[in-house]
Amino acid sequence: MNTQFSRSALSSTSADGLVMYFFENERSFQQKKKACVREFASTEGLLQSGDFSGAKGSVSVVYLKKGKGAKRLFLVGLGKSENVGLEQIRRSTAKAARVAQSLNVKHLACEFPTIDHLNTQSVTEAIIEGAVLSVYKFDKYFTINKTSSYLEQVTICGSKDLQASIQAGIDFATVLCEGVYLTRDLANAPNNEIYPEALGERARKAAKEAGFKIDVFNKKKIESLKMGGLLAVNQGSVRPPVFIVMEYNGGKKGDAPVVLVGKGITFDTGGISLKPGAGMMEMKLDMHGSATVIGTMYAVAKLKLPINLVCLVPSTENMPSGSAYVPGDVITHFNGVTSEIDNTDAEGRLVLADALSYADRYNPQAVVDIATLTGACVIALGSVTSGLMGTDDALKSRIKAAASNTSEYVCELPLYEEYEEQIKSDIADVKNSGGRPAGSITAALFLKKFIGNYPWAHLDIAGTGIAPKDGPYAPKGGSGVGVRLFVDMIRNW
Repeated sequence: MNTQFSRSALSSTSADGLVMYFFENERSFQQKKKACVREFASTEGLLQSGDFSGAKGSVSVVYLKKGKGAKRLFLVGLGKSENVGLEQIRRSTAKAARVAQSLNVKHLACEFPTIDHLNTQSVTEAIIEGAVLSVYKFDKYFTINKTSSYLEQVTICGSKDLQASIQAGIDFATVLCEGVYLTRDLANAPNNEIYPEALGERARKAAKEAGFKIDVFNKKKIESLKMGGLLAVNQGSVRPPVFIVMEYNGGKKGDAPVVLVGKGITFDTGGISLKPGAGMMEMKLDMHGSATVIGTMYAVAKLKLPINLVCLVPSTENMPSGSAYVPGDVITHFNGVTSEIDNTDAEGRLVLADALSYADRYNPQAVVDIATLTGACVIALGSVTSGLMGTDDALKSRIKAAASNTSEYVCELPLYEEYEEQIKSDIADVKNSGGRPAGSITAALFLKKFIGNYPWAHLDIAGTGIAPKDGPYAPKGGSGVGVRLFVDMIRNW
């Protein structure tokens, strides 16, 4: 989508849809009402009627008089000025953008709302995020009655003295949204489009566009590295696994990198521990963690953030067949730790185990993995909040701060050693499933067996990555969760 800044008055832009923001405070509302009527006489009836009051989340459409300018003006309520935060700006703008797109608006121009307690660049980023992310559609496979209603351009109108800050916000948020779109596209794509080797090729394309290094290990290389978890899960598939290694060096030479690890199960049947057929089609989204780290790497590299970043993706399908791994098998992982297979549907932790062990090669300053890992996390936190677990308070605090800034909420769950009793094995170092009680916690404790001597955190996005319905500015399906959180964390590292 095209985004730009304009010093022109809102009424003078070439857009076919305009956005004006209102606060609910009586004095502020009356002042804005007078200014609005002076600029757009057509709004007088609505504003005098009291039907629009600037209430939080409200959007009203005014049809302007015929002429060369815009035909529609969207009045957007932000609520009480003292209570307005960035998330409210995102959500209110998103609502207006969705209404505009439904009315076939192609170019939406938004006035810049001055909010004393928020800085100009952050407000701008929130406007762009709300407008752009809310109108995403995964519709490439429609051939009949395909909609032609697409919002193609967003302009922010502001004064000359704010131009530098607004432009900086536009530039940053536009690339960030590209990273989220990439993640959503990968997550929503069907398995016959995105399978392990195809995921590797899409990552190569992203690397070429954004400017980061990439290596995609094939099965022979994975075998030479003795990544037993990734190889075991892959046994039932006719498609080979890949291990994607992405590196971006934006920091000082020799600085330890931050490492992100994303689960890349491109389709999860459950293997021999077969899932029920109902809802299994959603398991094309079981690689959302890998999509998130690819989208994050794309955005970080394109934004040229000053940090060294490594992203690792172990990718395979989990299929049932005569050659599939089975409950009772014992496998040896990259770091030599053995695990007993209790449930082949607990496969994500097996491939992440190899990647977390491999991450130790980089002597990282921190490692964070992200995965649609457990149904237990969906039961605990629903589709609103991601589960957070880890070994380092400072790293968890960074993630919580980024979650607060982006409203990609996280909730910390404990990793008390008493839970480890559930994943003790009689014949191996650890068992890959501890049963239903505390399932998200025992999955994280399994992963903990494979980390190196580095700060580590784990994000379970089983609920937030696979959205059951449209959110304020995220679609049903692959939400793109994690990209904005990770970029914010890295930006403020």
